Amino acid sequence: MDQAYDRAAELIAGADALLVCAGAGMGVDSGLPDFRGTEGFWRAYPPYERLGLKFEEIADPVHFADDPALAWGFYGHRLHLYRATVPHEGFEILRGWGARVFTSNVDGQFQKAGFTDVAEVHGSIHHVQCVEPCTDEVWECSFDVTVDPESMRAVGELPSCPNCGGLARPNILMFGDWGWVPHRSQAQLDALTEWRRAQQRLVVIEIGAGTAVPTVRRQAELASAASGSLIRINTREPEVRHGRGVSLPAGAAEALRTLARRTA
Repeated sequence: MDQAYDRAAELIAGADALLVCAGAGMGVDSGLPDFRGTEGFWRAYPPYERLGLKFEEIADPVHFADDPALAWGFYGHRLHLYRATVPHEGFEILRGWGARVFTSNVDGQFQKAGFTDVAEVHGSIHHVQCVEPCTDEVWECSFDVTVDPESMRAVGELPSCPNCGGLARPNILMFGDWGWVPHRSQAQLDALTEWRRAQQRLVVIEIGAGTAVPTVRRQAELASAASGSLIRINTREPEVRHGRGVSLPAGAAEALRTLARRTA
């Protein structure tokens, strides 16, 4: 393990630029729940176990049409959770290295930690759009949603579209989602691609990205393909294919603290 950390520290120290590719595991050390597998999701949200609903079933845009209180119960709870969460020290370490970010997370934790260049491939819970959608506009989420913790249903008035007055929903790419407005995320991704193409010695630090939804892993492997300069931080699935990178089987905060000491 020491040799792996030494090699990773060498890569970081010799990099002209750093790209962080972050999955859900990045937020676990901040206290955010791990949704890995149905059991993990139900541990985080017991009411959905009673209802027999899996994560991929509740994170489905159809509920905003069929049962808006159920849909906003889930996303309203997450909105409150993410607003209350304090990013762990690993975020500050990455920011100190001047890293740029690609993430599948919708929690806004990187922005909360002070990052300005973040590409959110699946959107953001801190932005909303029309359910229909009646427009391609996306708005900042400036409201609170009251949620009954027993039923996990939203209580009271639900967020509305300022354009047509209909129901609003998070600007998040959900499962089977044909109504997502992608323009905000696409602009971020286009800017990242332009930046990445201009870098010579780019090192990619992938954190907490699993294989179940491989979006982040694919981006990390693509961005590091030419050089093999990939550092994969993952407690469960740290393996790197064909030796094209460094494997660190650890949590985000622990690994980044260790790397910070070795690059100081």
